[in-house]
Formats: sequence, structure tokens, C-alpha cells
Amino acid sequence: MKIAVISDIHGNITALDAVLYDIKKENCEKIFCLGDIIMAGPCVVETINKIIELNKNENFYLIAGNTDKMLASNDTNQIYQKLLNNNQIMANAYLDDLKLLKEEHIKFLDSLPQTMTFEFGDKKVLLCHGSPRQIDENIYPDLTIEEVENITKDCDANIIFCGHTHLPCGFQTNTGKTVANAGSVGRPFSLDPKSCYIIFEINESYNSQSFTIQHKFVKYDVKKASELLKKRKFEGANKLAEMLICATSRYPQ
Repeated sequence: MKIAVISDIHGNITALDAVLYDIKKENCEKIFCLGDIIMAGPCVVETINKIIELNKNENFYLIAGNTDKMLASNDTNQIYQKLLNNNQIMANAYLDDLKLLKEEHIKFLDSLPQTMTFEFGDKKVLLCHGSPRQIDENIYPDLTIEEVENITKDCDANIIFCGHTHLPCGFQTNTGKTVANAGSVGRPFSLDPKSCYIIFEINESYNSQSFTIQHKFVKYDVKKASELLKKRKFEGANKLAEMLICATSRYPQ
């Protein structure tokens, strides 16, 4: 069985459609989505409507990302000030996103769980956005094995899928855990602007089970997505649009 693991769409419907097409070509039977659906992206409403429809499918499984919970929160002023202290453009995007969302969108985001677990034979799989212990914790490619083991020490899953950093990576710990970051569908932190997702393949034979995890990179119409984002009215949208073409930092400068 093949399962696609996607994360961090960030309102990029162009990228999402390209990845969904690739997932279909790969004959994946299920999709695990790790959140951050819409914030600061080119097509907020179109993307969340698409995800809502996908979520009606019994083979689509969705958890919340940290920005999904931000947008669903009632503490708008507090979240805006926190974002403003870190990055004004992201704060601007947050307020503009809220103007576009309808009540049913907010309720949908608020309803999403922060984690999910599955069992495949003797393997327990955890879906989280940042890390098993915190929705916005970073699991970066340059972490040491000891750091990854510390982050996952209280988690009893054998396989942990995460996102949040927009940087694909993977670890095999000395404690027997496999940790894989799915990267980003809609806003890859990369000089080469391709969407990234994971193909998780489970192979079962008589009395045995194995699995493989592969990062898959997908080309999409980056120029189109960038132009759509430039058309948004908030200050700094053009800088976010440039990051779709070439991201030299995780957040806009």
C-alpha cells in the first residue's frame, strides 16, 4: 500500500493540484495531510474549499498546523502582535486571510485535531505538524540524532511524520524511531521551487512487513502561483510571491 504524506500547502492551489495529480499517478491509496493549509498563500478560499472537499473522502486524513490554529483562534489581537514582533509581512498576511475566510472555514480549521495515530501491523504511525510534543517545534535537517531522540523520547510511535519547517529530511534514531519531515507543497524553502511530499509504502508478505519512505519533488507552474500571490492586497505580498520563485530564507525579509 502506498500513502502520500503532504504538508504546508499555504494557499497554493496551483502546487496542490500538481501534487494531487502526481499522487494519483503514483497510485497512492491514502493521503495524510499535516496542516498549514492556507496562511499567506496565493488562493486562500479556493485552497481551503478544496481541502474541505478532500476531507470528505474516507482516504484523506487531516490534522491542524500551527497557522490553521492561529486563523481559527479568537485571540486575533494577541496573535497579530506576536506575529508583528517576528515578521510584519506574515502579520499583514494573517489579517488579510481573516478577511477572506467565512465562518464555516474558521469552524473547519478549529475542528482539526493536532495529531493522529495509525497502526499498520506492528508499526504505530504518528502524524504531527511540528513535532510529537509541540505543534510549532522545528525538526530541521541539521539536527543531531541526540536532539531528535530528545524531541521524540515521550512518543511511542515507530514512525513519525511531520512538517512545519518546509525543509524535507529524515532520521533513523538509535531508539528505533523513523522520523520524516514531508517538506512543503506550497511554499518550499528552496532555491529550486518544486513541491515536495512523501510516498510512504508498506509492503506486507506472509509473517513479515517492511516499509519505505521516499521524498518526491514535483514541478508546478511557479510563475502562475507567484503572480496570483502578487495580486493580493496586503503589504509584502510581492515579497512572499518572490519566495515562491526562489526562497533564500524561511520567512520574507
